[in-house]
Amino acid sequence: MVTGTRAQITWKVAGATTVGVITWVTRLAGLMTLGSILIPAGRRSLRGHLAEWLELPQEATVAAATVALVMGVLLVLLAAGLRRRKRRAWQLAVGATVLLTMSHLGLKHVFAAGLVSVLLLVGLIANRRYFVAKPDPVVGRWRAVRVFVQLALAGFVINVILLSVAPRAALEPIGFGDRLAESALALVAASGPAVFHQMWLEDLVTGVGLLFGLAAVLVSAYFLLRSAEPAPRLTDEEVARLRRLLDEHGERDSLGYFALRRDKFAVFSKTGKAAVTYRVIAGVALCSADPLGDHEAWPGAIEEYLEVCRRNGWTPAAMGVSELGATVWARFGLEVLEIGDEAVVDAAGFTLAGRTMRGVRQAAARTKRAGYKVLVRRAEDLRPGELAELEVLAATWRGTDTERGFSMALGRMGDPGSVLVTAEQGGRVRGVLQFVRWGKTGLSLDVMRRDRTADNGVNELMISELLLAAARHGVTQVSLNFAAFRALMEQGQRIGAGPVARMSAKVLHFFSRWIQIETLYRFNAKFQPRWVPRYLVYPGVRELPRVGIATFEAEGLGGRSPRLLRLLRRA
Repeated sequence: MVTGTRAQITWKVAGATTVGVITWVTRLAGLMTLGSILIPAGRRSLRGHLAEWLELPQEATVAAATVALVMGVLLVLLAAGLRRRKRRAWQLAVGATVLLTMSHLGLKHVFAAGLVSVLLLVGLIANRRYFVAKPDPVVGRWRAVRVFVQLALAGFVINVILLSVAPRAALEPIGFGDRLAESALALVAASGPAVFHQMWLEDLVTGVGLLFGLAAVLVSAYFLLRSAEPAPRLTDEEVARLRRLLDEHGERDSLGYFALRRDKFAVFSKTGKAAVTYRVIAGVALCSADPLGDHEAWPGAIEEYLEVCRRNGWTPAAMGVSELGATVWARFGLEVLEIGDEAVVDAAGFTLAGRTMRGVRQAAARTKRAGYKVLVRRAEDLRPGELAELEVLAATWRGTDTERGFSMALGRMGDPGSVLVTAEQGGRVRGVLQFVRWGKTGLSLDVMRRDRTADNGVNELMISELLLAAARHGVTQVSLNFAAFRALMEQGQRIGAGPVARMSAKVLHFFSRWIQIETLYRFNAKFQPRWVPRYLVYPGVRELPRVGIATFEAEGLGGRSPRLLRLLRRA
């Protein structure tokens, strides 16, 4: 088994400098090529050198511009694949460098450029062991080939039709074979046997061919090189194994039960005593909470997870990790950032008495006077058909098309052992909460929904009634919502806070208009919880923006559209 120290070297250090240099050189070449076409100043200053290096003619012909544009975009795409250590990207880079070297040396071009090509080729071959990430398991090479053929064939057929219906005044009559040849050559901006009498038709045929030829190359290259993003799904066998780990070690982490979300993958340690669940989003294999199982076996599960990331070119990350979990992750060379606190209430000592609970006490009393009654029941105790009714109501009250939550959301209702709290007024359900199991004596808040027309204070009433009834259900502690960046808000609001702390609090207050950062913090604070810090684990500062975007999408706070996700995951 690989130790934490060795895993750190393998994940974070081995080949990082070499891969980074190759990535940036490739990206720079692509951007310079694009600049030579798209920027007037770039065309004047760079075209001569780029034309020689890329085998482009000196004159700015349509064909030369198109080839340069395609080459530039492909180099940028290739750089992204090399950064993720994609084997396919490395293969294409080697092939391109071989052709470039043969071009420079065989045609006796500038010796320095040929020498650079040779050195680049040697560097790629010598460091091939760093480019080991597997191709996309969902789309793969055949998807890329299929897309290329479909787009190229579409452009070819359209041009054949255009040439077949063109009037004699615009085109010299040609045979069917010549029409096929002209249509095929138009895909690469080359002239064919057709003789055009009017320029508009020649431009139209060339434009259609270039458009579909360019699209075929770029789209197929994207599918060939993009980071794998398979549609996740836990198998029944994996769920059973995860449940056994939760039964044995579930008390350690209040967020452990959310590992049973179906939209995840699971990887187990070699001993089977620990597991990590994750979801792939935008090239990030995002975990939530701590690994499941015996904490002494966590390194083995993390090691297997990092190996999966390495094979597929994914960025590893974990959100909502406890302090113990963050310590274990850090042994593998990953960075740790505190992102907020989880509110945990001691149910045994909870009471509505006292000055500090006045707000909750008044809200609960007000809603009771309005005729609200609260029921606290296990999912097994619901009457037949009631669970389906509550699911419909919860979906109706959600308020957004996207289900929010990942690290503290299960995505379904009615699991065995879960507790449902309903608030009724006049026989009509006006609010619902769901709590999932936290070991044998704890609960974690999963769903909190209420009718928008219900009275204020319904959520306070339901939570307080649950806490007061916790002893009857054998519950000793309850985990409520997560308060992001709680420490920053508290520090910025204290007397004597520095300018940085005050500015941070103002920024969080501003963004609370959309993602309820401050609202959730103040709501949680009403119940006088103890604050348990949670952390984000990520490879380094360079990957932090990508991890942040993946986290936002996972939590339902933004990201790519559902239509785009279906396209990315379609086989």
